[in-house]
Amino acid sequence: MIVGLTGGIGSGKSMVAHLFSEFGVPIIDADQVARELVLPFSPTLKEIELHFGKAILRDDASLNRPKLREIIFEHPEEREWLENLLHPKIRSTIKNRIKKLSNPYCILVVPLLVEAQSYDYVNRILVVDTTEALQIERTQKRDGLSVDFIKKIMETQATRKERIAAADDIISNNGTMSELKEQVKKHHQKYLLMK
Repeated sequence: MIVGLTGGIGSGKSMVAHLFSEFGVPIIDADQVARELVLPFSPTLKEIELHFGKAILRDDASLNRPKLREIIFEHPEEREWLENLLHPKIRSTIKNRIKKLSNPYCILVVPLLVEAQSYDYVNRILVVDTTEALQIERTQKRDGLSVDFIKKIMETQATRKERIAAADDIISNNGTMSELKEQVKKHHQKYLLMK
């Protein structure tokens, strides 16, 4: 069984995935796959460099992520170009990794799962839900971005209401760490019984 884990920026997806991993659940993270695809000197990074120019690379030949993020959020057509390049490669890599698993279920972390609508092999959608105020606060603390820029990113994502409507299961991340752990434990037990 494939559980698609999603949520808005700063909702706590990584923490929830980590808590599932503590139960021995395999985690496949679409963002991690994307990072692997653009390692220095990789064919995908070469395509990005050809499109955006050498200025998109750092001195060590790695991708300048802040610069790329700035470009794609200022220019929607550039974001579309990048998504058209990366998403098929990400999906293909994910499918290959899932084929190698023999566990009762795995967690597939896809930040834009609701928006993408191209993960039709996901059996259940688990949404990590939190308030917009907490999303902004956590993202500021983690990434040091301005409130305006965070709101711009949030505008490109499904709304909280849309994510909840698409969810089979919801984990609320507005409370304490022990409350979060308890919710993950309950969902883990539930998924084991569903296999």
